[in-house]
Order: sequence, then structure tokens, then C-alpha cells
Amino acid sequence: MPTYQYECQSCHRRTEVVQRFSDAALTTCEECGGTLRKVYSPVGIAFKGSGFYKTDSRSSGASSSAD
Repeated sequence: MPTYQYECQSCHRRTEVVQRFSDAALTTCEECGGTLRKVYSPVGIAFKGSGFYKTDSRSSGASSSAD
């Protein structure tokens, strides 16, 4: 299940909640009763290995005429 982060518009308190995709979004701050909104953050991606090239998924004997 994904973890969502919410921020209160009134007191700016941030809360992390583990929810299912089908669960309704939280709307009220537990601390002050203010309105919550979801906080979206970029996802970190780490590529590991020798490299990622267009030829990595092809067999060694195949060639393409589109190059």
C-alpha cells in the first residue's frame, strides 16, 4: 500500500498516512481541524549497471535498418 503525505493549510503540519488506492483522501487536520491537501514529491530513480542503450534489449545478431 502506498504512503501519502498531507499538509494542513492552516497550521502547515505534515502527516504521512498509509492508505489503499480505493481509500478516500483525508480532508481534515487532526491537530487544528483545518483543510488538508496531498503533497506530491518527485520519485527518486537510480539506474545501476553497465548502461542502458537502445541495443540492450536486442539479440547480438539482430540489426536494424532504421538506424
